[in-house]
Amino acid sequence: MFDTILLPIDLTHPESWEKALPAARKCAGATGTIHILGIVHDLGSAMVASYLPVGFEQKALTDMQAALQEFRQKHLPSAQVHTAHGHVPETILKQAQALNADLIVMASHPAGDLGTLLVGSNADKVVRHADRPVLVVR
Repeated sequence: MFDTILLPIDLTHPESWEKALPAARKCAGATGTIHILGIVHDLGSAMVASYLPVGFEQKALTDMQAALQEFRQKHLPSAQVHTAHGHVPETILKQAQALNADLIVMASHPAGDLGTLLVGSNADKVVRHADRPVLVVR
């Protein structure tokens, strides 16, 4: 069993947690702690950001925190919730390091998904650069 598990999810895509959450529970056993991570994506462009209202990112983080707390209450009351802002794979790896996570559990795009072919999977990038075990669930 693992003591500290990081479970990055995207609440707008249930496929990011429907199979990964049970896998994280199993890996945590009776004594492990699951840390749920929600990430507000970095827009990557100052030009795009200039069109957004003042305080957009902070509001997005606050809204995500509230939604994750609701998710936690419904699905995994013993979990801890974290929110972050940035490039998804980098943010997952930084949070895993900050928590000293023993394991990262995350979902991947289904095989043959065109988005994976064109952009590359976040899970693939995490696996490639992680310095700790990563369980990818499909």
